[in-house]
Amino acid sequence: MPTEVDTILKLSVPVIVQIGNQTASLQSVLALGPGAILELNKPADAALELLINNKPVATGYAVKVGENFGIRIESVGTAKERVEALGE
Repeated sequence: MPTEVDTILKLSVPVIVQIGNQTASLQSVLALGPGAILELNKPADAALELLINNKPVATGYAVKVGENFGIRIESVGTAKERVEALGE
């Protein structure tokens, strides 16, 4: 019989890779369409943030994996920080 910890460790959680962020007026968001470019506040070669529950748990850099993009993890928060990100 699996333990409670084993069950918890098998849960799936959404993972977000944040490239950058930007504040925009509602009018400019409604004006977005195909081909629009939204300038972000980070240089193209800056580290990306890996978020769980909208809380940063790691950083890394974009890589190409076949025909897809991925993130090569460069640094990871402590186990405590990662567990706390799952808590809310």
